[in-house]
Amino acid sequence: MPEAVTIPARFNGPPSSANGGYTCGLVAGLVGAEEVTVSLRRPPPLETPLSVVFDGERVELRDGDALVADGEPTELLLDVPEAISPEEAAAASSAWRDRWVDPHPFPTCFACGPDREPGDGLRIFPGALDGGMFAADWTPDESVDDGSGHVRHECLWAALDCPTSAPVANFANGPAMVLARLTARLGCSVEVGERHAILSWPLAVDGRKRQGACAMFDSAGRLLCASQALWIEVRSE
Repeated sequence: MPEAVTIPARFNGPPSSANGGYTCGLVAGLVGAEEVTVSLRRPPPLETPLSVVFDGERVELRDGDALVADGEPTELLLDVPEAISPEEAAAASSAWRDRWVDPHPFPTCFACGPDREPGDGLRIFPGALDGGMFAADWTPDESVDDGSGHVRHECLWAALDCPTSAPVANFANGPAMVLARLTARLGCSVEVGERHAILSWPLAVDGRKRQGACAMFDSAGRLLCASQALWIEVRSE
């Protein structure tokens, strides 16, 4: 097991810190379970060696003495809605594109930033459906290949991150949100070059705390993986 990991600058969320889902995926990979919950304790720094600390089944990432993130095995219990097709997801994404892109607080985000080029960012842009749900299509490209034709673990966690914010986001009407905790179940591998649908839905809103979930389906409607996230509104200065 590695004694330290470094998050490359490519995988940012906000401009000066790492994408939350990518960071959670790094921790989850070190935990090594199918279902893992990861909490982010502070903005994960980029291009900085982070110490890996093992404590039984729990794994921590530390920047010096500062705790950045910690994760451990869990059980994810979600009622997942029925699958939609990538075509339906693409139609929702296209119809909502301006409303996602124009007020985006972090346009260079690796997962959902509109300023990232194809082959660099994931370019996942959720769009609204009926019933408060959102959807986006996603075709992983070769830049996230793990060498076996499947999406790298941490990049898959990134894809399961930002869509959970869409059903509970403020968009242009309130403060930005940042990821505080991500729990995911990776049941099946996700193939590079294949088209997928990501469906997200709201769970709860409690003051500055907002919870959402998402699921990823292949073109045959098979559930591949799912996640649940806790988001926190950024305090106004």
